[in-house]
Amino acid sequence: MINKGLDTTFIHFGIRKDDMEIIQHLTEEQGLSFEWLQENILKEFHNLKINNEDIDSKKIEKIIEKALNKI
Repeated sequence: MINKGLDTTFIHFGIRKDDMEIIQHLTEEQGLSFEWLQENILKEFHNLKINNEDIDSKKIEKIIEKALNKI
């Protein structure tokens, strides 16, 4: 039976749950903190998309720099 409810992972991050599980596996495989990536990079990127902001390499670079400063 297919789950017809809202995918809360998609609502919060713009990424489907199955895809988020792949990202989690890859971050753990590389020794990265999945929670840090999720909260500091994926969520920020998703917020830009929700606000229909232009997303260029400079914006992405700023998101990453901001996230790295939180380490």
